[in-house]
Amino acid sequence: MNAAFIARMEDVLAVYERLYDPRFPVVCFDERPCVLHGQPTDPLPPVPAQPAVGQQPAKAGRPRRESSTYVRQGTACLLAAFEPGAGQRLVEVSARRTGADYCRFLQRLAAAYPRAKKIVLVQDNLNTHTDAVFYQHLPAAQARALAARFEGHYTPKNASWLNMVELELSAIARQCLHQRIPTLDELTAHVAACVAQRNAANATVHWQFTLKKARTKLDRHYQKIRTTNLPD
Repeated sequence: MNAAFIARMEDVLAVYERLYDPRFPVVCFDERPCVLHGQPTDPLPPVPAQPAVGQQPAKAGRPRRESSTYVRQGTACLLAAFEPGAGQRLVEVSARRTGADYCRFLQRLAAAYPRAKKIVLVQDNLNTHTDAVFYQHLPAAQARALAARFEGHYTPKNASWLNMVELELSAIARQCLHQRIPTLDELTAHVAACVAQRNAANATVHWQFTLKKARTKLDRHYQKIRTTNLPD
């Protein structure tokens, strides 16, 4: 944990402490790879329990059963933007996670906030998460206009836990990625249903790790950084 880590951590935490303002929505972005799994054989359907009838004893039911093996059907990626202040999220299922996919998704994200003066974007520092990607896939005027819609803030290296969207992606995974999903279309349908439900409920994150707590809990790291850089 060096000075660069502390600086970026404090920057992100300061963003989280801003008062909610729909003109400057704070949106957290990240990507999550996932694997598509198919069934080698059709699952056996559940069998309901049968009550005792006359001299016949009751019969126990049986849950749905499926093979313990699976067939790998390829990979996919979830591109997710989460606005904790409004409890809203935008999630897209993509076959890849390239710069072109990032550019397309941020165009979609910008369109979702037509009245925002700036979208305050928190993300990690992956090499595709830069304005340069816009110029690789859009005419210069469009790239400049898209870049101007965002105010970027980056989490420290190896500190994805500071990005609130990680919690949102974990919630989506628990709700719909615990099962075997064989195709991109089926994954898209499952994720869309989950996202619609969570948006309707305005499900959000109550962030507890503040600047004040960071400086208290990590005080020894702050002191070490200052001590290391004192003049001889």
